[in-house]
Amino acid sequence: MSAGIRGAEVRGRDVPESAVHVAELIVSSARLRELHECSALLRRTRLRAGEIVDEARAMLAEAERQGDPERIVALDAQLGQARQAYYKVFNAYLTICRRINEERQAILRAQAEQGRRTGLSGAA
Repeated sequence: MSAGIRGAEVRGRDVPESAVHVAELIVSSARLRELHECSALLRRTRLRAGEIVDEARAMLAEAERQGDPERIVALDAQLGQARQAYYKVFNAYLTICRRINEERQAILRAQAEQGRRTGLSGAA
């Protein structure tokens, strides 16, 4: 079943509601797994980008200690670029983390709704 098919579309085909719920849960779980994979990649990228910023900062400090004005200007620009790249990755990481939280909440709401329809308590 493709991720584009929603419960209402499937229900129109006389598929039992429990089957629809299971299908929706499978799709949501797959999306959550993909988001976690993206999150892990962005986390590693963010850590490396942070290291690059630290390295650029150290190189700039060294140039400042040596009093090399041309190198200071060039390294200051590189540090600015490294910071911008870091913030882009950081913002992407935060966006993925928010999306993971939203997807988890949607799964929990769907499970709670299914529990109410079947008469199960939240502790079941």
